[in-house]
Amino acid sequence: MDEIALRPFRADDADWLVEQHGKLYARDEGFDDSFAPLVARILDDFVTDHDPARERGWIAEHAGKRLGSIFCVALSEQTAKLRLFLLVPEARGQGLGKRLLTTCMSFARDAGYREMALWTHESHAAACGLYRAFGWQLLDSKPVHSFGTDLVEQSWRIQL
Repeated sequence: MDEIALRPFRADDADWLVEQHGKLYARDEGFDDSFAPLVARILDDFVTDHDPARERGWIAEHAGKRLGSIFCVALSEQTAKLRLFLLVPEARGQGLGKRLLTTCMSFARDAGYREMALWTHESHAAACGLYRAFGWQLLDSKPVHSFGTDLVEQSWRIQL
């Protein structure tokens, strides 16, 4: 994993991230085509209106190939929100998720946030296991119908 670089997100990464989210979530979760436009809106908002001192995105990359992402954005003055945490299948199970999560949480702490929050789905077992291992607490879990499929939505939080 040492040869994999974590570099700042650039606006020209947005199309790749939208495509990967749309493709992987459709394949793995059965999401419909309403999900990719949501990711596009999140990224458009980030590109046009983020505070670089308090909000950041990272792209994991090896030999010019993008492998994943993670973002830290402001939810409030005291709370950061983890967003767009994604690893392509070939990059999973090698410790890269831990590295991305550590980087994001360290940034949030250094930027002065007191806590972080995130929203995910129960079906993301590996990510949820990682959150739990890092000390995140599951606050809420409820069945929903989103993106054309039945899901169990979860809210997590951690004190920094």
